[in-house]
Parts: sequence; C-alpha cells; structure tokens
Amino acid sequence: MASPSRRLQTKPVITCLKSVLLTYTFVFWVSGIVLLAVGIWGRVSLAVYFSLLDEKATNVPFVLVGAGTVVVLLGTFGCFATCRGSTWMLKLYAMLLSLIFLIVLVAAIVGFVFRHEIQTSFESNLELALKDYNVTADQHSKAVDTIQRTLHCCGVQNYSDWERTEYFSQRGIPHSCCKNQNDCSEEDLKDPNKAKLKVFVDGCFFLVTSTMESKMSVVAGISFGIACFQLIGIILSCCLSRYITNNQYEMV
Repeated sequence: MASPSRRLQTKPVITCLKSVLLTYTFVFWVSGIVLLAVGIWGRVSLAVYFSLLDEKATNVPFVLVGAGTVVVLLGTFGCFATCRGSTWMLKLYAMLLSLIFLIVLVAAIVGFVFRHEIQTSFESNLELALKDYNVTADQHSKAVDTIQRTLHCCGVQNYSDWERTEYFSQRGIPHSCCKNQNDCSEEDLKDPNKAKLKVFVDGCFFLVTSTMESKMSVVAGISFGIACFQLIGIILSCCLSRYITNNQYEMV
C-alpha cells in the first residue's frame, strides 16, 4: 500500500488529470451534438442529392445521427465516470473510445477506397434521371433541377446531353439550365444553337466529382483529427485509472 505522503503527492496529479479529462469529455459531447445537427440537416436539406446516389449512400444522414447519439451518450458516461473516479468505468470509457477510434479509421478508409464507385453510381443515376425526366417533378427530376440550378450546370457531361432525351423533343432543355430565367423562352430551349447562348454549357457530373475530389483531402484530414482526438481521451482515461488504482485513491 502506498504511504500517506505518496498519496498526497499524487493527489494533485489525479485532480489535474480529472480536470483535463472532464474538459475533453465536454468537447467530445459537443462534437456529438454537432454530428446530430449535421445528420438532421443533411436528411432535410440534402435528400434531393442523395436520391441520385447509390441506395446505401442515402443512409449517410442516419449514420451521422446514430453516431452523434452514441457520442452524446458516451460523453455523458465519460463525465459520470470521471466525476466518480471509478476505475472500471474509466477503463470501459477508454475501451469504447478505442472502438470509436477504429470505426472512424475504417469508415475513412472505406470512403476513400470506394470513392470512384460512388462517382460511377452518381453518373449512371444522373444519366437515368435525364432519360426519365418529366415535368411532374418526381424525386429524381427535382434532384436534377436542383443540381443544375444550384451548381450552374446542365446535363451530365454538357448541355447537349439533353438533346438525346424524350423531354427535349417535347419541350427542349429544362428551364433549370437557364442562366437567366427571364430571358429563356421555350422556343430558345428547343433550338440547340440558341440554347447554347441561354443555358449553362458545363455538365453537372464534372462539377460534382471535382468538388468531391477537392474535398477528399479535407475529409481525410478531419477524419485523422477525430481519430487523434479519440487517442487523447483513451490516454487520459487510462492514466487516470492507473493513478487511482496504483495509489488506492478514492475520489468523492
């Protein structure tokens, strides 16, 4: 058993570790709230974009909501374990953080490896949406209009993709491709030569995929940062548990 003087010497260390771990856990808990908010926002605001991706990709907002919920619950448990100074709770907290650390790494690696498949899926679904485009504003048609209007693009590779669709033979290129809605008549949209001056000429696929590629390094950096952040909590939890166990210190 450690001597009283030894225990008095280690008390400030344990108190310091406890304070740092509580601060860490609070930040970790806040990150869970952020994940929840992003997941809900993505489900509400980006559903139209997810409709043109693979069916599995549409689950991304739900994954974020689930991950955010887990992080909030785990952060709450971490605060409780730290305040109690329970060694088994701290060890369990460290184990759960390790599990999340592995999940984040695996998710980042899988996303990076399969990014080209996601792009291929988006291209084929976008081509199919153009082929089946109609004015009844179904989910895919609405997605096409939203992407073209938001990204200032037209078609898959370029605006001429619309010339091979049934919709073009009836009404020309959709108004969502127009640069200026007030100067874009249906007569102009039915004539490819006139339409070229009235609509966006760049295709949407290139803009979307180039954006994905440019953001890939950012996503990788964020994933690495999150993983490192988990390691901090793991180390702090293990250290605090070790000090409490070795010095037989009971915290109130």
